[in-house]
Amino acid sequence: MTDPVPPRPDAPDAGAPQPSPAPQGDDLPDASAVAPSAPAVDVDTRAQLQGLAAEIHKGVVGQDAAITSLVVALLCRGHVLLEGVPGVAKTLLVRSLAEALDVRMRRVQFTPDMMPGDITGSLVYDNSTSDLVFREGPVFTNLLLADEINRTPPKTQSALLEAMEERQVTIDGASRPLPDPFLVVATQNPIEFDGTYTLPEAQLDRFLLKAVMPLPEREVEVDVLRRHADGFDTTDLAAMGLRAVVDVPSLHRAQQDVARVAAEDPVVQYIVDVCRATRRSPSFTLGVSPRGAIALLRTARAWAYLSGRDFITPDDVKAMAPATLSHRVRLTTEAELEGTQVEAVLAATLASVPVPR
Repeated sequence: MTDPVPPRPDAPDAGAPQPSPAPQGDDLPDASAVAPSAPAVDVDTRAQLQGLAAEIHKGVVGQDAAITSLVVALLCRGHVLLEGVPGVAKTLLVRSLAEALDVRMRRVQFTPDMMPGDITGSLVYDNSTSDLVFREGPVFTNLLLADEINRTPPKTQSALLEAMEERQVTIDGASRPLPDPFLVVATQNPIEFDGTYTLPEAQLDRFLLKAVMPLPEREVEVDVLRRHADGFDTTDLAAMGLRAVVDVPSLHRAQQDVARVAAEDPVVQYIVDVCRATRRSPSFTLGVSPRGAIALLRTARAWAYLSGRDFITPDDVKAMAPATLSHRVRLTTEAELEGTQVEAVLAATLASVPVPR
């Protein structure tokens, strides 16, 4: 299993080739510490996005890397694949994000007998009009939790992934746009594979980020139990003081600001060199595609934005590379038998690529 936590450097030394320590959700830069930004950037909006992780922590203890990934995905208009054993607060995390954004959220439990129409919606007969009318499926929402996506057949998986890519569904020849914002958070259980349908690499590539939600450390687990001993109710997040801190117009402004973050040519070439290095690695049978390189550019822009800058540095690329690339590569059979971890190979690959100065 890989740990896609985006490692954030302790010091902005763009020339250091070694991988940096992993960031935590609370490490998102505080608004008061942000350096002066370009006039085109809405500073107040950026401060709201920087406070989003802290607000989510009112409902979720720990799981900082997953929270960071969700914030970055929001800014990039991408989707997230969450991997974790049952009981590590995957559903609570998505519900807390929905509360902090004040958007609609739906949860779908995927099963082997689920059909595409159960997700996208279908035409039903209306007795009052004697005509077929479209009944929207759960995909028509702002935040969709696709729970255990690998338990449903490929036909249903592809229907959801098409909606993720095109941001619309087509029923009986008519295209219907999905709401904006639209974020899919799909989950996988890494320990139970009976009756599952593994997502192929082509479908995994559609997810902007992959985040692993590990079992908590002892101190974090004690904090969780203390909350529940004090009466914490996961169905009543408002009682924990969780409120909407980012509205939809602010999110749209932040997304536009992220798209304007400058990517100088040396950094663009560095991104390409990193992705091409994964294709040459003897430990990988599948390297990162050009789509993965574009995804790394997008996530690096979002990290630079949250760090208070209007330009990308190589450190931003290194920070987001594990979460952006870990699900886009495949180990060789020999590497798997030797117990090699994807994150270790990616770290070595990053270290081997010269950093622009």
